Parts: sequence; structure tokens; C-alpha cells
Amino acid sequence: MESVNSYFVSNKEFVPWVVVKDDEEDYGNNNGNDNAERRAHGGAYFVANKKLPTSSEADDGDDDFDYNNDDAVERITNGDTYFVAKKELPPWGGAQDGNVVSNNAERRANGDVYIGAKKELAPWGEADDGEHLYSRHVETTLSASEGTGLIMEQGAIFLKYMDENVLSNRIVVLSRTNKIRSAMEYFRSMELSGLSPNIHACNSLVSSLFRNGWYDDCLKVFNFTIAKGITTGHTYSLILMAHAKAHCCDSVLRLFRELESECDVEKDFDAIVYNTMISICRNVDNWYEIEKLWKSMKENGCAGTCVTYRLLINSFVRCDQSDLAFYAYLEMVQKGFEPDNNILNAIIGVCAKEGKWDAALSVFKTMLKGELKPNLVACNALINSLGRAGELKQAFQIYNTMKSLDLKPDAYTFNALLSSLNKANRHHKAPELFEMIERDQTSKFIIHLYNTVLVSCSKLRLWERAIEILWQMEASGLSNLTMSYNLVIRTCELARKSSIALQVYKHMVHQKCSPNLLLICL
Repeated sequence: MESVNSYFVSNKEFVPWVVVKDDEEDYGNNNGNDNAERRAHGGAYFVANKKLPTSSEADDGDDDFDYNNDDAVERITNGDTYFVAKKELPPWGGAQDGNVVSNNAERRANGDVYIGAKKELAPWGEADDGEHLYSRHVETTLSASEGTGLIMEQGAIFLKYMDENVLSNRIVVLSRTNKIRSAMEYFRSMELSGLSPNIHACNSLVSSLFRNGWYDDCLKVFNFTIAKGITTGHTYSLILMAHAKAHCCDSVLRLFRELESECDVEKDFDAIVYNTMISICRNVDNWYEIEKLWKSMKENGCAGTCVTYRLLINSFVRCDQSDLAFYAYLEMVQKGFEPDNNILNAIIGVCAKEGKWDAALSVFKTMLKGELKPNLVACNALINSLGRAGELKQAFQIYNTMKSLDLKPDAYTFNALLSSLNKANRHHKAPELFEMIERDQTSKFIIHLYNTVLVSCSKLRLWERAIEILWQMEASGLSNLTMSYNLVIRTCELARKSSIALQVYKHMVHQKCSPNLLLICL
């Protein structure tokens, strides 16, 4: 036979290995001396004690061959034993009880004949454990109910248990250990059996599929949860992350809008869903969509969490949207959430950049009261903001606080302090501070630091000190000194040292730096 294999199941136990009884009766037939039952490679076969006639020698009236009944003739072809019906098979469903060979009923399958059990198989889950091959694969093209079914692309498994909780827990365990093929087989088998995995199992499966890059299967399981009405905010979050991994941000936004229009947003969308979308948009610096998500979240009555506001503030700061970041911070505090150290440092920087030094100073003091430690960047931003506002005393107070917090001032710190002195018209203090910085020798000098002190020298007409600082800059290997040369020339002009200014100018041209003629003429 083709495509379908035949096998025999003994009605009683096989005799031990290699033991053969010549006088054993063969289920009521008197040919026990003609056949010996054996096992080979784990399977049962019949060995004739006398040579079987060839297919050409066998005829209907051969007395040397003992037929099991009048309906079949045993032949050998290519070493295989098979049965050939001597009379036409009855039509479908027309087989009578008399057409029985050794308690087996003859049936048709795909146009071939095979020997099958006469009695029906027990329903799934009712077979004894010893008789149940729950791990054997079955190729099938069946699918579950339309709209929720999955095509059996990789087969299903026989389910040993029919309890949904037991099977769901099995899917969870397999998903957590990244055995996704086995987990999907359990999922498909449950669906084909009319069973429904719980949402915890579905979420674990989607998460595992997402981690391993099976994005199409993520969508299949997600559609199953939609059809069953068991989708949660965590499910939506997982599918959005999976879609973002496989597609661009714009595609995820389109999917989000579709889901938003199809589901009950107030019931199905929680803060986790919105947090996921905000995070996806932040990765591509799409602050405009983040603002829209924030508004949509409030319109749909979804209360933000502490994570929501952290994402909002970080996103707006990253995208240089200071006003939105500060507004999100105020709403966060109003909702009773405690900002962490990173948020407060970011807000200090935002306020300082926008010139809101009083708000930045208030946040700074709040951190100190809460035993939080401002970072160096926040302190530098606050000092710079206070200096631009002319709050020289408070700027140096922040500097002293920095040292008490074991924060090491850097070149940006000192540049902010020098700028504060210039802003407050305390130019004579700037060279003194610069000398202190030189003695410290722990800070890396930057060109802005030199230029700031050169401005003070220009105001004080300290041309000798200015030239000294310029040579020091050249010796340190700094590049792009055009502005520095211009400041020194200007200082010499103000000090009535035109010849010195001319020498600096010629040296500047020799160094291939373009002079600022407007500054020199002034």
C-alpha cells in the first residue's frame, strides 16, 4: 500500500524475545505449526515454517496454503506481507460484522485498505497514561474556528491532560525557558481541542516569541487573545514592542491608532500601553507624538504613573523641549510622585537653560533637604545661570556646596565663575581666580576658560598678562585661537601698545588665523 502503513496489534502479550512455541495456536486457527511469532527491531512479524509460494504460484484452490478465511490470500511481494481481497470491497459504510479478521475491521483510507481497530478510540484525555503517546507529532491541515484558528504548520501534539490551567502553566514554563516550538505546539493543540490558554500563558508566549524574533507568530497569538476577549494592557504593550522591533516608529503609530479605534480604550489601554508608546517615540526623538500621547492619555482618563512622568521628562529634555519638560515635572509633583535624583538634576539643567534660576535654585535646595546629591552638570548649569543673572554671591555659594559634596570642579565650573565675575563687573577678581586655578593643576583647561579671563584682562588693560596667557595657550597645543588673538590685540590697543598689537597681528597671520578687523578697529 502507498501512503498508509499497516500494522498488527496482538490481542495477547508477545512471547519472550527469541522464544518460539511451535504448537501455539494462532487465535483459534490450526496453523500454529506453520507460523512462528517473533520480534525483530522492536516490531512483530510472522515467519513461515515452510516456504510460501510465490505470487505467481498462488491460486485460489491451493491446498498447501492455509487461509485465515475465504476473503483473503496471503502473498509476498518485495519481502513484505499483505492481504489482497478476493472479492470486491463493500461500499463505504457497507461492511458487515462478518468481514472480520482476528477481531479487526477492514476499512478504507485515501483509497487504500488497512486493518484498524473495530471499536472506537477513547476520547482525548480518557486513555490510560500507559497507552497515550502524548508527544507524537501528527501532520494535519485542520484549523480551528475561523477567525481564531491557526494553521497547523508544524503539527500538533496529543494532549495528555485536558485541564486548561495545567496546559497554560506548561506553556508559561516552556516560554520562560525559550522552548518556543514546544510552547507553540501546546498552544495550537489547545486551540484545536477547543481549549483556551489563559492570558498569562498568552502573554508569556508572546514575550518569548518577541525575544526570539518570531514577530509573525506574536501577531497570531495576539489575534487569538483579541478574538477571545482576554487581551490586557500588557498584551498590547508586548505586541507594540514586537512591532517596533520589526518595523519603524511610524508603522507602530499606525498600529496604535488602529487598536485605539477598535478597542475600548478606557478599559483596555492602561498606563503600560502609553508608557510603551512614549518609549518607542523617544528612541527616535519624536517629541511631537509624545506630547500627543500625553494629551490622549489624559483625555481617555488614564492616570499616569511615576514611570510615565519620568519618561516624559527625559524625552522632552532629550529633545530640547524645556517648557514641556518643566510642565511635566510640575504635574508629577502635583500628582504626589517623588522625582528621583536624575529627574531633579535634569530639571535644574532645564530651568537654568531657560533663565529660571530661581526655580533651579529651589529644586537644588529640595535635593539637599531630601539628602539627594546634585551632579556636577546640574551644579555647573546653576552657577552659570546665577552668574548671568548677576547673582554672584549665590553662584559662589553653590561652588562651596559642590566642594562639600565632594564634587570636583572642572573647567566648566571655573569658566562659569569667571563669567559671573565679569557679569558683575568684578573684573579684577578674575585674574586672581585664574591664578588659583593654575596652581590647582587638577582641571583640564579649555579654550573658553582662557578666553573668559582674556576678556577680564581686556577690561583691565592688562596687556602683558594677556600676551602671557596667549603664549600659554599656544604651548598647550590648543587650536582655533582666532578669538584669543583678537582679544589680545584689542587689549594692546586699549593699553596704547600699538606696536605690540601689530606684532601680535603679524604672528596671527603667520599662524594662518583670520583677524577680526572690526574688533581690532574698535
